Amino acid sequence: MPPHYLVVASETADQREERRQDVGATSSETFATTLASLVPGCRVDEMSCVDGNAPPSIVHLRRYDAVFLSGSPISMNKETPETLEAAAFMRRVFESGVPSFGSCAGLQIAAVAAGGATKPREPRTEAAFARGIVATDAGRDHPLLQGRPLAWDAPAMHSDEVAELPASALILARTTTTPIQAAEIRHAGGTFWGVQYHPELTLAEIAAALRRQSDELVEEKLAADDSAVFDHAGRIDALDADPERKDLAWQLGLDRQVIDADFRMREIRNFIDSASSLRAPNALATLAETA
Repeated sequence: MPPHYLVVASETADQREERRQDVGATSSETFATTLASLVPGCRVDEMSCVDGNAPPSIVHLRRYDAVFLSGSPISMNKETPETLEAAAFMRRVFESGVPSFGSCAGLQIAAVAAGGATKPREPRTEAAFARGIVATDAGRDHPLLQGRPLAWDAPAMHSDEVAELPASALILARTTTTPIQAAEIRHAGGTFWGVQYHPELTLAEIAAALRRQSDELVEEKLAADDSAVFDHAGRIDALDADPERKDLAWQLGLDRQVIDADFRMREIRNFIDSASSLRAPNALATLAETA
């Protein structure tokens, strides 16, 4: 039977529609498309963790082979109905024993759900690409980062970050400006692997994100004006359209770890390959009953 995945959205309805208009898909829809490309024939359901409904039951969650948390603008350092709901949903995922993976806000939601904390990033925004990511001692031999070189870049777009992980967690990768770029969190019988960056995003989606946030990037002096942001986004778009453009790769300072989709999505593929071994025994029993 093909694997059955759940993608969890933490964008509000308005945010989902805005992203769909700007990019062509919500963050969770992008993640679902990525999974379909990595595992042809897989079944993918989508569900929101900020829609005002109670989290699904543990029995319901155990129908899935894995759970994926997509990115969003949610700020887990603030106590709002959405952040409380997202944390409660993720605690239910942990309790189910179903292995989970998240990028960007997904990592932040998992950290808070397990007892950690997040904060606004300083300097405020990591825009377009995280540069010089390196594995920690714990991350060098960790299966999440298998196949990564000593240092690599990755698509990134965030203004919050994990400030503190729970005691059960391992920091797997970092950069000089973002101390927690990848982590493993074990909590309440469940295992989560996550990254602060976005292995699921195409270069075109990063370009679109830059255009959407051009005012913020100018305000933070990351660009002189809107036209500079749009020029930069245009080069990224052009490289997405023609990955063989060595001139653009050189100008943008990117190598195959970002340009080549197989390399860019490495962490998601590694998680998928490891998911069955991460599943808690009680969750395995339920999956067998519902297969």
